[in-house]
Amino acid sequence: MTGDVTLTVSPHFADVPAADWAMLAGASRDDPETPYNPFVSHAFLSSVEESGCAVRESGWLGQHLRLRAADGTLLGAVPCYLKSHSQGEYVFDHGWADAFERAGGRYYPKLQVAVPFTPARGPRLLAHRNADGEAVRMALAEGLKTLTERLGVSSAHVTFATDDDIEALRGAGFLMRTDQQFHFFNRGYGSYDDFLATLASRKRKALKKERRAALDNGIKIDWLTGRDITEAVWDDFFTFYMDTGGRKWGRPYLNRRFFSMIGERMADDVLLVMARRAGRYIAGAINFIGSDTLYGRNWGCIEHHPFLHFEVCYHQAIEFAITRGLKTVEAGAQGEHKLARGYEPVITRSAHHIPHPGLRRAVAQYLEGEREDVAEINRLLEAHTPFRKD
Repeated sequence: MTGDVTLTVSPHFADVPAADWAMLAGASRDDPETPYNPFVSHAFLSSVEESGCAVRESGWLGQHLRLRAADGTLLGAVPCYLKSHSQGEYVFDHGWADAFERAGGRYYPKLQVAVPFTPARGPRLLAHRNADGEAVRMALAEGLKTLTERLGVSSAHVTFATDDDIEALRGAGFLMRTDQQFHFFNRGYGSYDDFLATLASRKRKALKKERRAALDNGIKIDWLTGRDITEAVWDDFFTFYMDTGGRKWGRPYLNRRFFSMIGERMADDVLLVMARRAGRYIAGAINFIGSDTLYGRNWGCIEHHPFLHFEVCYHQAIEFAITRGLKTVEAGAQGEHKLARGYEPVITRSAHHIPHPGLRRAVAQYLEGEREDVAEINRLLEAHTPFRKD
């Protein structure tokens, strides 16, 4: 881009003042033009580092790019990490790493542009809301390539990026990858029953039966946000998270301090859906609230009841989104079971810079076939949504 600009790298997200970061498009609720994404807010990204979750010791060393004008204005930034593994990313490249290392290469460390532990779409090449966004994104894409070369690492990966980011990265020569998620789209529903009315009769009856069964045994559901989320509530939710996460993943990524931090810094952006029975909470799911999207994240429980997971994570999220007038629910990675519950298949995108000619050639060939497979699966799934065909 033209003009006197400087591209620098910082290992600590806190080095960027919150006021500067809030001027980046999508990073603040104060932005009138771009939908707010809570995962690229200063509060979230600083918390995930300061809590000790995304740090060198856990394999996430900050390499955050900053593009500044001559007068010091933060024109753009990229949340970027030097990774020593491929955990917590949800776009899987373990096969690439294994193949490259069997051929004598060194895949790790690599650069990862992402929100740690979060498979939610959002801006990755963030531009000042009053700047030439296209020019800033192009400069940041080229900056990632320069940083890859300067550090001597195998590759740079930008995951769950927006269409604007993908356009800039494609222009910079990054390889394109697709994957699939399932999202709910609020088509102006006034209530959950309005949504149900759009489903085929058999599907509608099945969901009503499922929801009734989930709340058997005297289970009640609470929506908690803002000041209603106390430290005692966080204690309960963290117990659920550790119990379920420990069984599912072996080692949950987030620690108790992280949840206290986001409770202090962004409680109004958090929705806890908590299931209560016999006077105590037994299960819960954490969601983050954007300006037009509800982002479902982690779930856990200490009592197992049929269909409770579906109720807490999916049905309640739809109800909340309709009540708040939110356009979309992003319910996390993968999960064809979401299709029957009103979530529709969506293509997600990532971009990958691989300097090594042999590895790049092999990955490019693999991605070509994978994109075709993802597109075909998406078409097949679209034909099996639960909505009435008329």
